[in-house]
Amino acid sequence: MRGRLHPVILCGGSGSRLWPMSRRLLPKQFLPLVSERSMLQDTVLRLASLPDCEAPVVVSNNEHRFLVAEQLNALEIRPAVQILEPMGRNTAPAVAVSALHVAKEDPDGMLLVVPSDSAIRDVAAFGQAAASAIQAARQGFLLTFGIRPTYAATAYGYIEPGAPLPEAPGAMRVARFIEKPKIDKAQEYLASGRFLWNSGMFAFSAKRFLKELKKHRPDILEAAEAALSGAAHDLDFLRLEAKAFERCPSESIDYAVMEKTADGAVVPADMGWSDVGSWSALWDIAEKDAAGNVIRGDAHLREVTGSYVRADSRLVYLLGVKDLLVVETDDAILVSERSRSEEVKEIVEELDRGKRTEHVSHSRVYRPWGYYESIDAGSRFQVKRLMVKPGQALSLQMHHHRAEHWVVVSGTAKVTRGDNVIMISENESTYIPLGVKHRLENPGKVPLYLIEVQSGSYLGEDDIVRFDDRYKRG
Repeated sequence: MRGRLHPVILCGGSGSRLWPMSRRLLPKQFLPLVSERSMLQDTVLRLASLPDCEAPVVVSNNEHRFLVAEQLNALEIRPAVQILEPMGRNTAPAVAVSALHVAKEDPDGMLLVVPSDSAIRDVAAFGQAAASAIQAARQGFLLTFGIRPTYAATAYGYIEPGAPLPEAPGAMRVARFIEKPKIDKAQEYLASGRFLWNSGMFAFSAKRFLKELKKHRPDILEAAEAALSGAAHDLDFLRLEAKAFERCPSESIDYAVMEKTADGAVVPADMGWSDVGSWSALWDIAEKDAAGNVIRGDAHLREVTGSYVRADSRLVYLLGVKDLLVVETDDAILVSERSRSEEVKEIVEELDRGKRTEHVSHSRVYRPWGYYESIDAGSRFQVKRLMVKPGQALSLQMHHHRAEHWVVVSGTAKVTRGDNVIMISENESTYIPLGVKHRLENPGKVPLYLIEVQSGSYLGEDDIVRFDDRYKRG
């Protein structure tokens, strides 16, 4: 029986080199960096364009589960399963769990494994490369996608192709994998015309991958099997058993299998691919004006060349500069030489060491019920703006250290306050005393907007005791 094609989308990663847009709670795969849709949404639609493609298997961490679900729901695409990793363990364990899940449902199933945060401008070329890779994978090979280099990149691993596969036109055996090179070697590889960038995309049968994993890394397979067998369904999610998954070694699929198998193959491709690993990479693939500038948002340039400028919340004006990177958000601004964009990761590490929060979340923080954003804060007070989606509700909760005053801006709120349930509308307000159980709901058909004024001795988000929550948060 011919196995069906099951896309696997790996939705981990922090995208720290794309700070201040990408943050720990809203990393780059959930942002509209390349198009008007998020990178995850672009990935899902790209896969949906392939013929005879099943619904995707999505692997994400617990923290981002509702972001993934909401972005797929906006496309009216329901995943075959959304697997939640309790902690990151690199790509080999994630693919192992996915392969085990698919093999149960479709023993001859084929996997097409892709990251959620790559950009591909030529979708037709991607489809052609995928068809070649899947054909070779059906012959028992384990395929990776090799990208024809356009410059001497030092941020990517390389692949040296070997002999062509007669049974799979367009595919070649892998002669060797090469670690990220120094610049002189990268220039040598580019000049030779023989080497390819390693894209981190793969195709193989679930059964074949698991056989190779058992041969080369049985410890990863054993831990993945235990984590999946102990998994629990939670709403629309499949939660892996935490202790078993924690025991799983952290290893990439390249190291665990692809560099060890005797049946590795590569499909060379020219598809306008980028891993969008830095602001400079994003400048490389974006459309530019006549002066080589990329402009996003309310940004104005005069006598500026070769720069990437993004203004998200206010006017940004550049005058008489060149080759700059300027990214503005409502709570942080990055200004750098464009050539040094790889060092942005070090800025994020510095912010983390300083126990700051600008690398963790934006001022707008998304929740499964909607979002909140900070407006003002001072000694013993904080002001937030909340949006609650139609039909959604916050948890039934209480606070030990703060009281809250809610003012409805638009929409209608259903408020549980102790033993009382009241409805409040535009320009009406209510007060939630410290220590009182309460819940906020939107019973209407339009978004509910309100202002929340918190006052008390401690205003941290961890001062929440939940008694009931439809989203099953702790």
